[in-house]
Amino acid sequence: MAILYHHPFCPFSRFVRLVLAEMGLEADLIEEKVWERREGFLTLNPAGTTPVLADEQIAAVPGSIIIAEWLDETRGESLGDRRLLPQSASKRVEVRRLMSWFAEKFAEEVSVPLVQEKIYKRFMPSTSGGGAPDPALIRAAKNNVKYHLQYIGYLIRQRKWLAGDAMTYADLMAAAHISVVDYLGDIPWTEDETAREWYARVKSRPSFRTLIADRVIGMPPSAAYADLDF
Repeated sequence: MAILYHHPFCPFSRFVRLVLAEMGLEADLIEEKVWERREGFLTLNPAGTTPVLADEQIAAVPGSIIIAEWLDETRGESLGDRRLLPQSASKRVEVRRLMSWFAEKFAEEVSVPLVQEKIYKRFMPSTSGGGAPDPALIRAAKNNVKYHLQYIGYLIRQRKWLAGDAMTYADLMAAAHISVVDYLGDIPWTEDETAREWYARVKSRPSFRTLIADRVIGMPPSAAYADLDF
């Protein structure tokens, strides 16, 4: 069985967990606290970041987008119309563009600072950057959420899913990053009803069940987090 080195509230790890579930693949989950710089983990991924996927075919596939591409190359054709990366080259460009939007832009402006400040710092020693959260970073990230929701709403008003008529990696990447912010209660769902309805569709999928069950010790989720009819 494959092994996924992850952190439950790393949005990139959550994306891979969603992808595996949508593909009907199982993996043993090993929680990795990247700030500990564990030697065995650094051997798998010298960058020291999650996620990393390993199975009998390959020792280590590091990074969410690399893992997604590798899974499509090795499993994609067998999925038929459930394939998460389209056959068409032009449609693949749009999926990859939106994956990049959420894995880079949304991550930098919203999900990564919120997870770092509100979750990771609670468990990191001061020597590794732990301590009190930075209110300025949190305010900026919460403000940035709004225009990302508006962009999602804009896309969904033109398409069934973010990148077109079928659900793709783009939807799962976006939903994975939004999910950690939703846990923290920092998504203003009244900002765009269309974006909320899209997320409700994704969150209602069976692949999302294990994510919804995740909890941070001493920090309960927002009221909307596990509510499929929020």
